[in-house]
Amino acid sequence: MNCARTVIMKEFSLLFCIFLLCYNLKISAQEQSYSFPKIETYINVPISIPLTEINSLINKSVKGVIYEDNSFTDNDNDQFKVKVIKNGEISLTAQKGNNLLISVPLKIWAEKGYGAFGHYAYQKTNFEVKMKFIASVVFKNDWTIASYTIDHGFEWIEKPVLNFGGVRIPITTLVESSLKEKQQEFTTVIDKNIAESIELKPHLLNIWNQFTMPFQISEEYNSWLKLTPFSVDMSPVKINPELIKTDISIKLFSETFVGYIPAPSPLAMDLPDFNLMEESPRNFHLRTTANVPYEQATNIARQQFVNYEFEMAENKMVRIDDIKVYYEHQEIAIEVDTSGELKGKIIISGKPYYDEKSRKIKLRNSRLKVKTSNLLHKAALLFFKGKIRKTIVEEYGIPLSEIEDEAKKGLLLSFNKEYYPGIFLKGRVLELKPEQILLFEDYITVVIRTHANLRLDVKELNF
Repeated sequence: MNCARTVIMKEFSLLFCIFLLCYNLKISAQEQSYSFPKIETYINVPISIPLTEINSLINKSVKGVIYEDNSFTDNDNDQFKVKVIKNGEISLTAQKGNNLLISVPLKIWAEKGYGAFGHYAYQKTNFEVKMKFIASVVFKNDWTIASYTIDHGFEWIEKPVLNFGGVRIPITTLVESSLKEKQQEFTTVIDKNIAESIELKPHLLNIWNQFTMPFQISEEYNSWLKLTPFSVDMSPVKINPELIKTDISIKLFSETFVGYIPAPSPLAMDLPDFNLMEESPRNFHLRTTANVPYEQATNIARQQFVNYEFEMAENKMVRIDDIKVYYEHQEIAIEVDTSGELKGKIIISGKPYYDEKSRKIKLRNSRLKVKTSNLLHKAALLFFKGKIRKTIVEEYGIPLSEIEDEAKKGLLLSFNKEYYPGIFLKGRVLELKPEQILLFEDYITVVIRTHANLRLDVKELNF
């Protein structure tokens, strides 16, 4: 692989700054520190080696005169000279069973003498033949590539015949015996050149070490992503009419940190041997975060409840004049200003959770407290607090559907881009689901777990 191509690996780290999206909600960042548990995940790097690259390697290794015999008297005085020249481009064709058919076109000049007792008549001829081979290609688990080439006979374009005064003498057998010996040597040349010219390991080690440094997700929230690779899988090589293909799957831990920079992982000096898998996993898991300021939560509540009236008793109405949502002792508090039959404040507090059915942040284990100077109202409230709790707690919720939909939309855009000439990120979001609610003084942090199908395509690699 062209060493200059490794510059693309420097761009690789940019991809992961896209993976976690912190949404554009105007808040002041807090000096909070926390980290999330590790998630075991994968990122796939499909490898495609064009057959044209292999073809070019073989053509470079086989040039000009392939075999030449300039003596009539060697080989037990066989009275035969021959010169074998490469006659055009060597071709590769994909075959069933993940094999390659290699066809080497040859032009042969031959001169043969016939006679006895030192007196010979000589005749020259030219003809063409294709020498054929069958090759299979595999990656060894130490990342070296190996090809196993065997001879596959000849295809005569024109069989060699000498013409002595009208007598046609075929020399096919004589020529083939010389070619078969060279054909065996060819198999070694082909295997050696392929093994020495295609090296994946140095470039995959570069990719591996891109994961050692943490990536800052958001400067505003001081959040960081750390990816720690620990093993590699590879699927069996597949040969199609244009490409030799395999999938490399790097297995790693994904960790999200907020408020501090995690320690980097040590650089790897060598790449671990890969594990062969029939099909590499394609699931990529990550966590994203979205912050909802209490100001926004308050506006949602006001739109839903201000001027809302409910009946405490027959012809006795209570109206909500204002409502406020804020942080209090690791809980969400909802403060309601009321008028009518109950003039004062109702404070409902509880632990937030994500309600999947309504796609809202709601409260559980809620408690209700009343602030009013009217004792009669306090007594009356004991009978109607169930109704108030139902009205406020069950009906109020911070909707996350828009945040979820925007997150998915943003991830899809990020997952389907060309980040550098020839470097394509391709993927789709399979599932996106809020899984945790964290509370801070100025905002609510929603932790969203994402399940995606993600791969990195590297096009037009030059070996």
